This record gives sequence, structure tokens and C-alpha cells, in this order.
Amino acid sequence: MGESKERQYISMTNDFPTPEAGKPARVSISRLKLAHFRNYENLSLRLGPSHVVLTGENGSGKTNLLEAISFLSPGRGLRRATYTDVTRNDAPDGFAIHAAIETEDGSVDVGTGLAGNAPGDTARRVRINGVTASSADDLLEYSRILWLVPAMDGLFTGPAGDRRRFLDRMVLAIDPAHGRRVLDYEKAMRSRNRLLSEERSNSAWLDAIETPMAELGIAIAAARAELMRLINGMIERLPDDSPFPKADCILDGELEARIGIESATDVEETFRRALHDGRSRDRAAGRTLDGPHRSDLLVRHRPKSMPAELCSTGEQKALLIGLILSHARLTGELAGMAPILLLDEIAAHLDEGRRAALFDIIEELGGQAFMTGTDRALFSSLAGRAQFFDVAHGEVHAG
Repeated sequence: MGESKERQYISMTNDFPTPEAGKPARVSISRLKLAHFRNYENLSLRLGPSHVVLTGENGSGKTNLLEAISFLSPGRGLRRATYTDVTRNDAPDGFAIHAAIETEDGSVDVGTGLAGNAPGDTARRVRINGVTASSADDLLEYSRILWLVPAMDGLFTGPAGDRRRFLDRMVLAIDPAHGRRVLDYEKAMRSRNRLLSEERSNSAWLDAIETPMAELGIAIAAARAELMRLINGMIERLPDDSPFPKADCILDGELEARIGIESATDVEETFRRALHDGRSRDRAAGRTLDGPHRSDLLVRHRPKSMPAELCSTGEQKALLIGLILSHARLTGELAGMAPILLLDEIAAHLDEGRRAALFDIIEELGGQAFMTGTDRALFSSLAGRAQFFDVAHGEVHAG
């Protein structure tokens, strides 16, 4: 591979923006409308630019509201649910979500859902200011949405696949091209696995698949490695007495280990050869055994010098919150817009001092945050800084 190939690779993988000078722009949701989404038949909610606190009993629909907002970003939302699953009572027109997003350049109308699709079409459509978007990735031009939900409490002890998805969503928040690279890589890998399963695999066809797989795989690994460099740098800037412990984040993967040590084209060629030479082994295994889809994110509790998975449940929660907050700060600096945060049951297991510190940090980040809980008293220190709503039986009322 020649010099032009190296330049092409660098252009493809260095999509990370440079930090914006000054405070990131505030982005907020001023209007939210839901139709046939989960337990909401119809909902219309007007909001100010400040934070939003949603309180109510378990099962009242608080998390469903956060999930609806998470669909204003690429992907399948914070629950990774299928679109038919979120449609209320199999409504024939499907679900619909509409929002007005306030940016520094004015208000943007966003709509998404299955409503209006032909029968059997389960693809989610996105419309921005009345125009159909080429993909959900276009939403990243107007807002970045990050979340922390109770299902993520087992991130450090659960399967590596959950940590990879978490890592890739962190990358996506500051590198909008990353999601497409991951999808294209996974599609190519499925095609390769299917070809290997055939009794007489066509070597030329496999070559044609493995070449772009290698290119995409190295681009994915490089983007993850750059994110790790940036997030660790952001964590390093935090004071040692931060209410949430500092984390050391490490990528565990052969490709990621080579990035920055060898030239990009050499790493790509090594990976392509590994795919070629590993065909018999992968055919026997029924899957591809090398690549960025096998990498893992390792996190250590720095003050205790302990792997996160060995920490107590409370320590893991505090570590995860600190990591999310550092990523939110990094996203704001690099994207030039403060992210919208979705924090489900965020205050439930924090003591009073740590809750107050968390709310102060959220305020300092400069974006709009949506927080849920069963006990309104846990959010008392947000009085005057947030809008309070009561949620019950698919209805939302100002509290």
C-alpha cells in the first residue's frame, strides 16, 4: 500500500473535531410529542431550557419518556428495543415522536418513528424540519444525547459486548461517522461468515469481503483508541478529591494495541492476512475470531488501584457516573454543544452530599438533563434549577 492509501486512512479515521473555544452551546428540548409510544397514547409536553425532573411510581412511564428522547439520536434507544416493541398496542400507524430542539442557531423540528410506513415496513424514518433525513446520523448535527440507566449498573461485570456498545456510543457522540463504520463492518462480517459456512467457499469473494473488513476494522479500532486517549485526558484534568472516583480506561484488543505503534497500513495489512489465514479456523468455529468485534473495555478504580469488576456495587455506580460525566464534558468541548443527559433513577443510591455534587456538576456541564426518580425529595436541591413533573398512568403533569 502506498502513501496515498496511508493518507486516505488517516482522513477516514481522524474525524474527531478539535475542541471548541469557550463554553459549549446549550441545546434543549422545548416541546415533546408522543403518539402510540409504550404506555403513552398521546402526549404533548412543553418545556423550558432548564433541567427536567420526572417523579412517579415504578411503572408509571418515566423511563419510557427518556427512551422516547433517546430516539432523537441514532440507534435503537436506551433499551435497544425493536421498533415494533415500543409501539403501543400494535397501533396500525406505528409510533411517532416529535420534538422541537433549541440550538444556538434556532429551533429545529425533529420527527421520527414508524408512522406513515407501508404495511410491514419496520424501518425508522427521521424527518428534520419537514425533510426526510438520509439517515438517523443526521440528528447528530443538532444534538448529542447521552444516558445512564439502571440496566448499565452491571456494565463492568457483564459481557464484553455490552462494554463494546457502550464504548462505541461514546465514540459516536464525538465522531458521527463511527456508527456507519461499525454497521458496515458487522454487515461485511456476516457476509464472510455466511460464505465460510458454504461447502465450497469462493476464495475471490472472500478476498473481496476481507479487504474492506480490514479497512473498516482498523478505522474502528483507531477511533476507539483516540476516544480512550481523549477520555483519559479529560479524567486526568479532574481534581483528586472529585466526588466520583477517577477511572483508568484501557482498550483490550490486538488491533487497538497495534494502533500508534505500527503504521496504519501495516496494521490493516496484518489484519487482512489474519482474516485470510484464519478461514479454516473461523469456518470450524462458525464465526470470525479476529477483529474489533472481539475487543473489550477495561476500567480500573484509580484511587483503589482495583479493576472495576472487583469493586463494590456502590463503587461501580460512582465510577460509572464519573465516567459518564467526563464523557459529557468531553462531548461538549469537542462537539461545541453541551449534550442532553438522560439519567434514570440517578439519585436513588447516592448519599445527600454526593447527590448535591452530582447536580452541581450537571449544572456546570451547561446542557439540559432529564432525571427520574420515585421520591421527589431526592431532587430538592434542584429547586429553582429544574422543572418538576409528576408521571402517572401515561400522563404527565407539572408538579
